[in-house]
Amino acid sequence: MSQQPTTETPKIAIIGGGPGGLTLARILHINGIASTVFERDEHALARPQGGSLDMHADTGMRALRLAGLEDAFRNVARYEDQDGKVCSPDGKLLFSDSDPDGERPEIDRTQLRQLFLDALPGGTVRWGQKVEAVRPLADGRYAVFANGGDGGEAGEPFDLVVGADGAWSRVRPLVSDAVPCYEGVIFCELGIDDADAQHPALAALVGHGKMFAKGRSRTLVGQRSSNAHIRVYAALRAPESALKLDTADPDRTRQEIAGHFADFAPVLRALITEAKLLAIRPMYALPVGHRWANRPGVTLIGDAAHLMSPFGGEGANTAMADGADLAMALADGNDWRQAVADYEAIMFPRAEEAADGAAEGLRGGVSEDAPDHILEHVAAARERAHPGNRVDDGASA
Repeated sequence: MSQQPTTETPKIAIIGGGPGGLTLARILHINGIASTVFERDEHALARPQGGSLDMHADTGMRALRLAGLEDAFRNVARYEDQDGKVCSPDGKLLFSDSDPDGERPEIDRTQLRQLFLDALPGGTVRWGQKVEAVRPLADGRYAVFANGGDGGEAGEPFDLVVGADGAWSRVRPLVSDAVPCYEGVIFCELGIDDADAQHPALAALVGHGKMFAKGRSRTLVGQRSSNAHIRVYAALRAPESALKLDTADPDRTRQEIAGHFADFAPVLRALITEAKLLAIRPMYALPVGHRWANRPGVTLIGDAAHLMSPFGGEGANTAMADGADLAMALADGNDWRQAVADYEAIMFPRAEEAADGAAEGLRGGVSEDAPDHILEHVAAARERAHPGNRVDDGASA
């Protein structure tokens, strides 16, 4: 059935209540466009949202500004936590940089999510609604089938369905047959609470920002979060099945992880042994440059569109940029179907550049090479934040 151009406001379903989906819902709302967000979590604190995020000026911060949340963000953001350190496996400090005036302020994922939730009308987010399927209807709309929903056997019809549902998106197969592939790296996520009081040496090691320690095919990252929490990421190149979380004995799994870092300095290894094991995450990514032919009534944002390694720090930022660009295109008041196509034309090249950088970051960041790549990675980030300011190798204040 052919679709005729229309300026009528579409009925919009957003599948997934992460940064991208909530950015889209909020900017649509302040432009007078309603949407429904289907979120599988039972409530906002049903599961950990992950560690800290740095917001980038031209993506995450721009999205917050368009959402009218920049002031609210500044009230909770941590501008003091933008420092960077690089250590060798023996604990030697190779690089240190204090950057309290940088352009990438930090915020916890839970706090960021709550900013958006507080700014949305009640009922916008349907909690406990895990979408099982999205199917095309004869009239050009799409039926959304969610557990616990009220759509019945026929599902609930929408004019536009936006897949913001992450790596294993149920919406993606409507436009693409691409599937995420394992990238050869396992991330072990751990957490240390009340670090300043209970683990002052580790708190000092991480400092106010991020600390990297890179060995052969293994990398440790310590990241400062709010409330004196430190999030730890122990990354190693290994077969996907090499490590699995033993829920009955997580301490045993933690010790197994620490064994992979046996040649690291004791103070670095303590980031693992003194932490609580939270998750083991094999790293998956969609092909760099993933695209699809425009299909009226359905599109993707965030990880559903361009899942990538976290090593570039672009995942949440590009998801928020996606949500902002799609919302602004729809708010223009022109043919909404063309607006979706216009958004995709903007998103594809931006996502390709970010995904390419993330893939390169993971290849070099967890590799057989010496720590030089991490030094280059941190220096490049500083150059992006402060163009023209060269960062030298070696420890600096």
